[in-house]
Amino acid sequence: RKFEMGRPAALCKLGHKRVRSVRGRGGNMKYRALRADAGNFAWGTEHVAKKVRILDVVYNATSNELVRTKTLTKNTVVQIDAHPFMQWYTKHYGIELGKKGKKGGQAGEHKGEEAEEKKSFKVIGNQQKRAANQKLDTTIEEQFQTGRLLACIASRPGQSGRCDGYILEGEELAFYKRKLEKKKK
Repeated sequence: RKFEMGRPAALCKLGHKRVRSVRGRGGNMKYRALRADAGNFAWGTEHVAKKVRILDVVYNATSNELVRTKTLTKNTVVQIDAHPFMQWYTKHYGIELGKKGKKGGQAGEHKGEEAEEKKSFKVIGNQQKRAANQKLDTTIEEQFQTGRLLACIASRPGQSGRCDGYILEGEELAFYKRKLEKKKK
């Protein structure tokens, strides 16, 4: 029967975007992402989402085969480009992420920065007020120094044609870091 029909799995791979539309029951459309290279990823604690490139597939609970073949499925842990979030953080808080000598070089950087980009006193005041309440997790700060963040895919690329997710933080990040360390050994 038609309503019992199944279709082969999409198995979305990492690569230049390629999406096909599939007619479903009731004339509804599904979008099969056969390949994807970018998506919208949310940074939960900062309440911001950015479109970023997916750089690599790091972990999949289902099978290491999916990691080896760089297959994107729901709940796959991937490495994403950190630069859009770094730019947002600098604009929002006035603090540059990813710098090695953070405390020492910061005062000198601010003087050089102000020569390049003029900011009003109101903007500077707002940034300082935000930065006073801000505490960034050390594990995420380390990731910003490498320029790559660990993130989890929350959408289903084979169904929606999109590869969206969220940045791993806190307990979840610690859990996946342990898994990756165990995998390396």
